[in-house]
Amino acid sequence: MVDPSPPISSDPIQFADRKAALRRTFRQARAEHVDALPAGLRALMLSRPPAPLVEMIPEDATVGVYHPAGSEASALGWARWLTENGRKVALPWFASRGSPMEFRIWANTWDDSQLEAGPWRALQPGKESEAVIPDLVVVPLLAFTTGGHRLGQGGGHYDRWLAAHPQVTAIGLAWDCQIADELPVESHDHTLAAVVTPTRIYEVQPLERT
Repeated sequence: MVDPSPPISSDPIQFADRKAALRRTFRQARAEHVDALPAGLRALMLSRPPAPLVEMIPEDATVGVYHPAGSEASALGWARWLTENGRKVALPWFASRGSPMEFRIWANTWDDSQLEAGPWRALQPGKESEAVIPDLVVVPLLAFTTGGHRLGQGGGHYDRWLAAHPQVTAIGLAWDCQIADELPVESHDHTLAAVVTPTRIYEVQPLERT
């Protein structure tokens, strides 16, 4: 666990500086944690969503995931399992850097060749892919708390999308090293319903089972 002290200031400039410092700290800690894991073990640890999460995803549901970058906890194992078990999978999609985030169907989760680099360099479906609003989204993060607060990369894409779609449940996916005692929280930050790591589920809100 990375200690977020000193205490978080209410001054806007100090607040922004604190978030930037936390991003650097957690990004480094995450990279070191992942580098220490054997590649085979790394894949097995996140090969499928845990049973309590599966129970809340109807077989005809669409699930938004993300294509991992760098040392992010990989959602690819989940995406493939979901596809093989009757769910549709979608990825974030951007028309340009100034465009809002959308989700578009990823038809073959075993084939990255159908994906293309988006304006933020993350892999995304082509523009001909079907646009959808997922029933549930799996969200990447740099750090999280047991209360469901999330520290992201700073772009605010997920917070804006979730604010526009309050009916959609958001689940964080992370390595165990990414937990923090406390994080800076702003009014627009969206609280996650739960966070899943390789060893446990941090359930913030009661997850509705199907």
